[in-house]
Amino acid sequence: MNIALITGSSGLIGGESVEFFTKKFDLVIGIDNNLRSYFFGTEGSTIWNKDRLKEKYLNFKPYDIDIRDHAALEKVFIEYRKDIKLIIHAAAQPSHDWAAKEPLTDFGVNATGTLNMLELTRNYCAEAVFIFTSTNKVYGDTPNFLPLVELEKRWEIDETHPYYKEGIDEQMSIDQTKHSVFGASKVAADIMVQEYGRYFGMNTGIFRGGCLTGPNHSGAQLHGFLAYLMKCAINGNHYTIFGYKGKQVRDNIHSSDLVNMFWHFYQNPKQGEVYNAGGGRFANCSMLEAIDLCEKISGNTISFSYSETNRIGDHIWYISDANKFKQHYPVWERKYNLEDTLVEMHDKMNDRMKGVEG
Repeated sequence: MNIALITGSSGLIGGESVEFFTKKFDLVIGIDNNLRSYFFGTEGSTIWNKDRLKEKYLNFKPYDIDIRDHAALEKVFIEYRKDIKLIIHAAAQPSHDWAAKEPLTDFGVNATGTLNMLELTRNYCAEAVFIFTSTNKVYGDTPNFLPLVELEKRWEIDETHPYYKEGIDEQMSIDQTKHSVFGASKVAADIMVQEYGRYFGMNTGIFRGGCLTGPNHSGAQLHGFLAYLMKCAINGNHYTIFGYKGKQVRDNIHSSDLVNMFWHFYQNPKQGEVYNAGGGRFANCSMLEAIDLCEKISGNTISFSYSETNRIGDHIWYISDANKFKQHYPVWERKYNLEDTLVEMHDKMNDRMKGVEG
């Protein structure tokens, strides 16, 4: 039997992975205790997605386990140790704003939880492929010191700079920068996943995501800005832009495109390899541009206000250069541009609000 084990299995990337890998594996084990609702309240809850996946896929078996609980995790590894071929570690505390409130919780989930998963993999199924969802926040605020130019609705990098054409690559330093507490805990996890690959010779891949998005994102004000913005467009809730004149730029990768990267890596894994994974020049926008798009798609005007105070360590401009991954896995390509993603998100959100299966 071939088994995939996915943490954060009710979340955006974990849930997308469940949908994809239930079609590839005999059994998919999910680890998720809906800690997202503790971070972000009821609007961040992923229970709806867990129930949807459980009903839709008979070969999906979810476990209500906190990744900080080594003993509970170990029982799962012991039970399935012979058959686990793939581990996708997508569980995390994902907000740098929230992390500052409870640094011990943030580090426990992001760093210690990752170490638990790595060590259990090494002890019980060392040949398995281990995929980790890292973040572009490991680069801290270094991107903010690039030569940026202010345009009408966005910041942009000077067109003479090497990053202008494709975006930021993996050579950017993660040292001597303000990461945020969240960024620091993800750096610890990121480096440890690299080390288990390079030191122990395990098949580990690190994917430093830009903004990860998709129709099954439980967006909240502190995390998942596109999903939360579209939710505001639909239900009329107020949206607040924090700093940088609303011109801060993010690239956005659809959860399906990211999980497809995982599939390619699984088929030809490497040891401790790091990849930037985002929408790149193919799919990116500023906050103001995102508002325009959400209004266009929903047909509604978004109520929003502006706060001069930017989020600490937040990026002014970030676009991912994914060419390293493309060189290693040339068959992979992005399929969802920004408007396609937002239209799908709008339609799925409307269906969920009406109680229709998403």
